[in-house]
Amino acid sequence: MKLVTYLREESDQLAILVDNQLYNTQDLHPNLPSNMQMFLLMWEDVIDIAKEADAQLKAGKHVGIATPIPLERVTLMAPVPFPNSCRDGYAFRQHVASARRNRRVEMIAEFDQFPVFYFTNHNAIQGPGNVYCMPDHFEKLDFELEAAIVICKAGRNIPAEEADEYIGGYMIMNDMSARTLQMDEMKLNMGPCKGKDFSTVIGPMLVTPDELEHLLTDPKPGHTGKAYNLKMTCHVNGVQVSEGNMADMDWTFAEIIQRCSYGANIMPGDVIGSGTVGTGCFLELNGTGKLNNPDYPEQWLQEGDVVEMEIEGLGKLTNTIVAEESDFSILKLRK
Repeated sequence: MKLVTYLREESDQLAILVDNQLYNTQDLHPNLPSNMQMFLLMWEDVIDIAKEADAQLKAGKHVGIATPIPLERVTLMAPVPFPNSCRDGYAFRQHVASARRNRRVEMIAEFDQFPVFYFTNHNAIQGPGNVYCMPDHFEKLDFELEAAIVICKAGRNIPAEEADEYIGGYMIMNDMSARTLQMDEMKLNMGPCKGKDFSTVIGPMLVTPDELEHLLTDPKPGHTGKAYNLKMTCHVNGVQVSEGNMADMDWTFAEIIQRCSYGANIMPGDVIGSGTVGTGCFLELNGTGKLNNPDYPEQWLQEGDVVEMEIEGLGKLTNTIVAEESDFSILKLRK
């Protein structure tokens, strides 16, 4: 099942997507909530109703009082527009190893010992469309190609062997990064903070695990949880700059959930990102380029750039970089 949130009369409306047509959930069945937040809170009571409606729609049948709405006629929001929290992991060894090699430092041994994550600004979650950036964000503005999940039931101290049951669905994530701000604050071991908190993009839809069963593959040796063979790409202004696969995750989402939930409650509506896939950002690509050629021209996102991320089965997430009408700079406030 593919779930979409769109803007309807200045409010968030949840719909099921079938053949590029949207069907409002509350019109499919009176017990289905009209927004994603309530859908996740009521997950175990409504998921089977929603899946049955989805199956009937795919069979070409009329369901409830729902009428089809063409996808191209609506303004998409983030599929989970108001998450309780947003964590981001560090699951792809290739990205970590390449970034450290490019800085001429050894691969950190702890990467292979436990999965890590950080909290980012859940109020900065957005969907397809414009990403508004302040002047300092354009100091080495970067994309990060990732996958993400949303939690669909509450839990605590969840073992990895059971953690996939807590995943409501999968999305594309673009963890936008202002690298100059990020690198400054991380010198103080207090980041990423301002380098990350202005925009995290998810979308364009939430895809439930049953839609991806045919793409299941084995996790990396010694790891626990589901893994999926899903090609990941990123294009900037129509030029492909990144390619990877969700199957390249060394730490599974199940293992990340296990760590997130240790001594802490995870709740329906919590979003968790995978971390950047190998080749999945300009920071890594520029570093690799300069390692091989000192004259390699760095590339960073600029005003007007169009970023298109695609993950097999999860759709295409498109954003345009827009400069806010301001000249205010916190970099200039440095003492």
